[in-house]
Amino acid sequence: MQQVSTPDLLSELQPWLANSVLLTETTADQIPTFWVAKKDLLTLCDAARYKLDKPFTFLFDLTAIDETTRQHMVLPQRQDFTVVYLLRSYERNQDVRIKVALDQNNKALASVTSIWPNANWYEREVWDLFGIKFDGHPCLRRIMMPTTWLGHPLCKTHPARATEMGEYSLSDDLRDIEQQALKFNPADWGLTPQGAPDEFMWLNLGPNHPSVHGVFRIMLQLDGEEIVEAIPDIGYHHRGAEKMGERQSWHSYIPYTDRIDYLGGVMNNLPYVMAIEKLAGIEVPERVKVIRVMMAEIFRILSHLLFYGTFAQDIGSLSPIFYMFVDREKLFAIVEAITGARMHPAWFRIGGLAADLPKGWDKMITEWLDYMPARMADYDQMVMQNSLVKKRAVGIGAYDTATAIEWGVTGPGLRATGFDWDLRKKRPYCGYENFDFDVPLGTRGDSYDRCAVRVAEIRQSMRIIRQCVQHMPEGPYKADHVLTTPPPKERTMQDIDTLIPHFLGVSWGPVIPAGEAMMEVEATKGSNAYYLTSDASTMSYRTRIRTPSFPHLQMIPVMAKGQMIADLIATIGSIDFVMADVDR
Repeated sequence: MQQVSTPDLLSELQPWLANSVLLTETTADQIPTFWVAKKDLLTLCDAARYKLDKPFTFLFDLTAIDETTRQHMVLPQRQDFTVVYLLRSYERNQDVRIKVALDQNNKALASVTSIWPNANWYEREVWDLFGIKFDGHPCLRRIMMPTTWLGHPLCKTHPARATEMGEYSLSDDLRDIEQQALKFNPADWGLTPQGAPDEFMWLNLGPNHPSVHGVFRIMLQLDGEEIVEAIPDIGYHHRGAEKMGERQSWHSYIPYTDRIDYLGGVMNNLPYVMAIEKLAGIEVPERVKVIRVMMAEIFRILSHLLFYGTFAQDIGSLSPIFYMFVDREKLFAIVEAITGARMHPAWFRIGGLAADLPKGWDKMITEWLDYMPARMADYDQMVMQNSLVKKRAVGIGAYDTATAIEWGVTGPGLRATGFDWDLRKKRPYCGYENFDFDVPLGTRGDSYDRCAVRVAEIRQSMRIIRQCVQHMPEGPYKADHVLTTPPPKERTMQDIDTLIPHFLGVSWGPVIPAGEAMMEVEATKGSNAYYLTSDASTMSYRTRIRTPSFPHLQMIPVMAKGQMIADLIATIGSIDFVMADVDR
């Protein structure tokens, strides 16, 4: 689908701002980017969401940048902080980036939660990590850091390493304060308890419970076993992955990306290295593209198989997960033979791959592809045709397409509603336009359909991988580019002018040109994107990781209301998330 050009979009948006002018900015990713005055933000957002012919119904991301130490591309409109909104129109197949500049002494902005409900958690995250206040937010409290935390970690003034902070000790008094802060008080969350105290009860589900798939807490207000309110509480797995991006070289950060969706393996590397390649103008060889696609689809299968087994286990079918782990082990053996590692190979590189494919790779993959269809047929009988699974999942946790878009759902959870959107088809990247595959869709948008879509995607991924094996092009496994490939060894041994760049490139890493770029992939759990800001340095100035699981968990209150507790377990299992992908 053809994208709308920036001038056309500007002419649509500008009339809604009678007293001010939208300023444009050119970014490396070529996403139309406009600066709007703080006072006009709500007017512009309302127009983009409701008044255009093909509106921007989806708030894809909302984040901020501390500009106080930036040295390059310091535009006149930039101030101390920038709040960034990335909006998407599915009808146009078009994104637009809105930026608002804020002064250090007036870090406040109007909330857009009345326009896009899924802005709730994003605004809380920006408040927590940058200290930017959103006026009109229904419950502006910390979301990643403990409520007792001092400071805002993504500000440039906040330490990036534990060694930069004072020695930590936990006195008895401080321990009591921390324990008190963990207690749940409904009023602190903006809740007014319903009914008489003897009619309702609050139940903590988690943060350590097998059914919540990680360190994740849901506070439930119950009327008997019926859920009246469900309040997700995240942040227990937060490790400061975005802050780490500001202290690691472009190259040395690659292994950190593996730990975001830790079931996605090299799928995590892909948007990160593609964003750097976009900033640096690096074109990768065709062989690299096909190998990247093949390995990404292998990890899609590995992730979906684990989901398949654990979802069945959550709702009472224990056997399938043991069989599926056998199949995952066979596939992990192939991953290890190719990359040298299993779950976290960190194998993709800026401009290419860590190494070429080993001898015999095609035979290993082909044998697994020939072996797997019969196993999938067995799983259909064990799980998808199981009457118990159907009773526990059909009609449970259902939502329609409009609700999914309103709350930021992407990936299989969106396609389960019947909405045909797969980034690999709509905006092909990494050569996906050259592959023949279908996009599985559901009809009800319930827990069963979310599982069925992923099962069908396993088969489509196998189809893509077979095409990779049959049509693997010859050629180099990395780009011949000064920012990614060291000079030939014979030259470094002959002249100092080649040896010095080689030494600097290997020890400090490349200097990536100043600019901004976001690259997105259709990851195992939905849309995963890296929005990178470079200040012409060997390290990222700002690393923003937009993960699918973060907005997905925000939707739990919508799906859970009126359910039984047992139904909530099936609903949670059908979302398919990992907490590292949520908390980062």
